[in-house]
Amino acid sequence: MMRRVSYLVLGLILVYLIVAYLGLPWAWKVRTRRHPDLSASPRITHTAEGLSGDPLNIALMGSGEDIVRAMTAAGWHPADPITFQSSLRIVERTLLKKPDDTAPVSHLFLFGRKQDLAFEQPVGASPRQRHHVRYWRADLIDQDRPLWLGAATYDTSVGLSHRTGEVTHHIAADLDAERDKCSADLTRAGAAEEVYYVERFHDRLEGRNGGGDSWHTDGRLVVVVLAPPPSR
Repeated sequence: MMRRVSYLVLGLILVYLIVAYLGLPWAWKVRTRRHPDLSASPRITHTAEGLSGDPLNIALMGSGEDIVRAMTAAGWHPADPITFQSSLRIVERTLLKKPDDTAPVSHLFLFGRKQDLAFEQPVGASPRQRHHVRYWRADLIDQDRPLWLGAATYDTSVGLSHRTGEVTHHIAADLDAERDKCSADLTRAGAAEEVYYVERFHDRLEGRNGGGDSWHTDGRLVVVVLAPPPSR
């Protein structure tokens, strides 16, 4: 009887050692890899004038090549850089109500620099309305898989900024709809390995962007871990 109890105690000690020193550290390592610490990350972008821009509402994990491939597969087009020619083109096609699938998007700033990547999805026959998202590469990297923070919004019309008077796109107030649309598009395209939400990412749930447009959110950030290409 005592021998059986001793074996049971030794077995429990062995299980404890395995769980405490092998199992739990491994689980936390996996969780940290899949769920990077975003507590110190910024929450909102800024305009060139330093005004508050569009809030962040999406993050992707993957290389720049992964993002371009995934977003393209999901039906989003890379936005052209802002040049004199591309600016004239978007004005012309807006006035003539002609489509422009790769129209440039204005610059917003995060980490002291403009967006690294930008994508859009046209709506109708004019660049007046479109879904678009900007991404900035963050410093967080896990196993060569960088984290990219993004701001996804829906352009409803072209008009004058309520704050500066400059010509700009006005955005829809519901940021969560664009956040969820972008992640859903990536999932439907088979480009998402994992999707999860960071609760209470935003403490401030409503405000106005640099153009004076109002916005609101439930405060969550969606994180999409991109699926690696088949050749990896």
